[in-house]
Amino acid sequence: MDENWKFLNAISKVAMAKIGALQKIYDTFAGDWQRAWNSDLSGFLPRRRNAEGKLEAVDFKKIRDSIDSDLEWGRLKKEKIDMITVYDNNYPTLLRHISDPPFLIYTRGSKDVWNEDCFAVVGTRAMSEYGERSASRLTADLAKSGFVIVSGLALGIDTVAHRSALAARVKTIAVLGCGIDDQTIYPRQNQALAREIIQSGGTVMSEYAPGVYGSRFTGPQRNRIITGLSKGVLVVEADIKSGAMITAKCAVDQNRDVFAIPGDIFARTSFGTNNIIKKGAKLVSSIEDILEEY
Repeated sequence: MDENWKFLNAISKVAMAKIGALQKIYDTFAGDWQRAWNSDLSGFLPRRRNAEGKLEAVDFKKIRDSIDSDLEWGRLKKEKIDMITVYDNNYPTLLRHISDPPFLIYTRGSKDVWNEDCFAVVGTRAMSEYGERSASRLTADLAKSGFVIVSGLALGIDTVAHRSALAARVKTIAVLGCGIDDQTIYPRQNQALAREIIQSGGTVMSEYAPGVYGSRFTGPQRNRIITGLSKGVLVVEADIKSGAMITAKCAVDQNRDVFAIPGDIFARTSFGTNNIIKKGAKLVSSIEDILEEY
């Protein structure tokens, strides 16, 4: 098993979590990841821009020669990172049923915390004092009501959500848009928070292989996992164009409940939340507004 999964991990690093890529490779090679690694997978992988800015197929063999599969596998073992595929029994049940579940997730920490009722709390990095107070109070209330808190480990509202859950002695799940190894966890300021989440019985997870750094594409893509794990999502503060609004859209697409805290009509960090309330998200002024839905 280890030998075959060693090559799955190496392929995952090259595939950069392109949605559908690992599933197609699995289907084509009947789960024989070593045979897949020794083949030309260029047609399965995301195209990349050349020096002229044009998209072109990757040279898989060239990339393969630059990756030491044994070294990458050793990194997982050293940092106690587990791999779970969509075919494994301990794969998160709710996540399995979204339209585009990640074929493979990497986890550090508990591998069953997502079997409890999960609820996402997200929002802007540029939070106001009002946003911080709201996120802290409502996250603590959600945690004390029995929910595992899910967020993205970003600065701002995400950090407040994770810390509020930990302060309430409740498990929390951090979903990253990069690798979850010590070298790659981002933001760097939250590395200690990630360790605290793991040590407190929660988990840090990602569909990106160790060593894969985040980009403007990876953050939005991981948001479907945040909502996919959760029964509902609370948006605390967010601009119209923001990651939190992408998360809210993912929740709607996945038929999850969407809640939002109303804010100052003159503050950009309230433009998004006020707008989704107008479009049907449930306005939240106290924890009862959420709990009555369940």
